[in-house]
Amino acid sequence: MILVTGATGFLGAELIHQLTQHGTKLFALKRETSVIPDRLIGNSLVEWVVADINDTATLDEIFEGITQVYHCAALVSFRSKDKDDMLRVNIHGTSNIVNLCLEYGARLVHVSSVAALGIAKKGKLISETDFWEYDAKANTYAISKYEGEMEVWRGISEGLSAVIINPSVIIGGHAGFSGSGAIFKLVKQGLSFYTKGSTGFVDVEDVAKVMMKLMDRNVPSADGEDGERFIISAENYTYRDLLTAIANEFKVEPPANLASPRMMSLAWKVAKIASLFTGKPSALTRDTAISSGNINLYSNDKIKNTIGMEFKPLRTSIAETCAALNRTV
Repeated sequence: MILVTGATGFLGAELIHQLTQHGTKLFALKRETSVIPDRLIGNSLVEWVVADINDTATLDEIFEGITQVYHCAALVSFRSKDKDDMLRVNIHGTSNIVNLCLEYGARLVHVSSVAALGIAKKGKLISETDFWEYDAKANTYAISKYEGEMEVWRGISEGLSAVIINPSVIIGGHAGFSGSGAIFKLVKQGLSFYTKGSTGFVDVEDVAKVMMKLMDRNVPSADGEDGERFIISAENYTYRDLLTAIANEFKVEPPANLASPRMMSLAWKVAKIASLFTGKPSALTRDTAISSGNINLYSNDKIKNTIGMEFKPLRTSIAETCAALNRTV
């Protein structure tokens, strides 16, 4: 039997959608406050279970009979106030899942992040051989994903059957205007500035496809033991090219002005002050301002060579995402 954590999230919901399209029955984990996505409501192949991944007593009852676990649950935030919750969910919650998979003999596909790979060495693509290195300025999300991934490696050393994926920025229409969808919302509303940074992007449908293929395929590591990691990224784009492509789909003016690091530093400080008056979290934080200027380019050679993966072109993903978002307003 299959268990999916983070089942109501952007990636988890897409994964369940694809699994059930193949007629697969599964258990889907959700928190009490989580809302089931519309397209999964009424799906008779999904049995929803209310539990927190740090509620080990409830999880222990759920794991009876589970043979495969897709661990999608994570807290993504760049706000300092979420630091403790992020560490609790992304590290300790992952540790709980790893321990239960070991106890019940379940195979695990763990969703990490390219954030766990660190920043690029000058002039080089980031690959699976790169690991995050200590940096006093590193954001808490990157640290939490790195430490969470270390829990999986610890489990593998103890005999866990597992594979780790490191997706880049995941896009798709079902994200709505939250998460990566916030970028699309900003462009749609009219965005004048772009930053000099770049990163990798991938369609959510492709990430789910890769997860399903890797679950059913044991991939030995270089030393012959079970367990490997794979970067899941379709293409590398500069933020200017991404924002321009989105603007063209929405038929609005693309951003034409480069935002300097000094401007971004001032912008996140102003946004923080504004949030104190509005009571709403700021969309721009210190960490997001810094990361928007980083140039990180990712290699997807390993996953292509291992399973013959052919990624959806990013232009197609952007067009499909914009079309979906146009239908939601």
